[in-house]
This record gives sequence, C-alpha cells and structure tokens, in this order.
Amino acid sequence: MPPPSTRAPWSGGTVTERAHCVLAPNPGPMTLDGTNTWVLLEPGSTEAVVVDPGPLDEAHLAAVLRHVGERGARVALTILTHGHHDHAESAGRFAELTGAPTRAVGTGHDDLADGSRVSTGGLDVRVVATPGHTADSISFALPADHALLTGDTVLGRGTTVVAHPDGELAAYLDSLDRLRALTGDGAVTTILPGHGPVVPDAAAMVAFYATHRTERLDQVRQALADGAATEADPVEGVLTRVYAGVPQEVWPAARMSIRAQLDFLGVAWVSAPGA
Repeated sequence: MPPPSTRAPWSGGTVTERAHCVLAPNPGPMTLDGTNTWVLLEPGSTEAVVVDPGPLDEAHLAAVLRHVGERGARVALTILTHGHHDHAESAGRFAELTGAPTRAVGTGHDDLADGSRVSTGGLDVRVVATPGHTADSISFALPADHALLTGDTVLGRGTTVVAHPDGELAAYLDSLDRLRALTGDGAVTTILPGHGPVVPDAAAMVAFYATHRTERLDQVRQALADGAATEADPVEGVLTRVYAGVPQEVWPAARMSIRAQLDFLGVAWVSAPGA
C-alpha cells in the first residue's frame, strides 16, 4: 500500500483558517524539510497558541514572533507535542521572549493529558494522547478546522521511528487505532505534522501507517526465522535483512525501531557497543 501523495515541495505557510506553519531551518534525514512550528490563531483574536517552537535558533524564533505580530496578536501560550530537541529545545528561550507559559506532558502542575482542552483567545484545542514515538507524545485536535497536529506520531512524508527505549511499539499501535477512529468518522480530515507537508487525506495516511507497521512486523518475524534470532546481535541481523534498502544515514533510527519491535515480539537482544 503506497503512502498518499505528499511529494510537493514544503516551505510552510497558512494551511487552514486557524493554522500557519513557520518552518524551522533544520532540514535533515530525520527532520525532513525541518521542524514545523505551528501558530494557531482564532480569526479576529489577538491571542495566539504556538505548537513546538523548535530548535534553539534565534532567527527562527524571531520569524515566529514576526508572523504573530503581523496579525496584531501576541503569543499567549506555547504547547509541545513531545520533548525531543528539534521540537522543544527552544521552549525556555521562547518563554523568555514571549512571557507566555509552556504546557506539555509531565512538566509540572499544569500538565497536558488526554482529553485536556486548551481554550485561548476563542481557540479550542483538544489534547489526544498518542504515545509510542515517545512516552510523552501527544497530538492536538483543532475541531473547527477538522485538523490534527500530530508531532512525530504521523509525518507528512515517509514514516516515523518508535524511539526505543522511550518509545514503545504497543503504545504506538494503540495510538494509530485512536487516530484511525478520529479520521474514520470525519472528525479529522487533515493532518498537520511535525515534519513534512500537510496531509490532506488524514484517513488514508493513518491507514498507510497501520499497514506499514503490520508489514514491518511480518518482515521482522521472517528475518528472525531466517537466522537473525540466533546471531550475536539480533538487532543488526534484522537491520541487514529488513532495512538493507534504507539509506544508512537513517540506520540509527531504524535500530531504535528494531529494538522496539523485538521487545514487542518478546525477543531478547543485546546490541553490540556503539550500534
């Protein structure tokens, strides 16, 4: 099952009535075009919500603030999809620049949790717990736009990594089931990802992700049956059999996913030092 077409060039911009992406200048094999910093603003409001201010890059933060200011608004709140540095490294500095609070999973008395609602300047955002990529991964539903901000749970291009040991495959599969329910009933039609272009057919992309995970697990099972299970390092054995066609620059991420897959399948492994 091929992924939905998401090959159009991506540089950010306004994509829904309430959501605008300021693309961070950190492209790479793991970040695709860069980190998507989302500015959410209810039409006519002067209070913006910023999702994932991104890496610690002063020029990027200035661009986010400039966009908000050009709309006659101020940043009233920053929220995080998860704690990886490419999404959250600048959170402290951004708080200094804006004077606005930051909310995320597990950061203090004002933690975000499944079902939490963020209401700022007339904007309504609902928190959807989507652990798996990391333990603290959450998504944000924007009901008025039928959109879902997914962080790294679903990307705009390709597939994501289950970032073992913090990430966990069973949790990730459960999260895909939750997203399948949201996209299947029409509550969410568009995905605003943490990296890569906007996904206009949310249901098709989530279905692709679920199919991909099932197929990968089958490939891992076959690799184990073909001898990887008895090798000194089963992780490397699976890597060379299943991920041979994947560019080696993303092999470190593939190893994390393989460890999560082996844990899910109950297969013992001990990776070689430095692998």
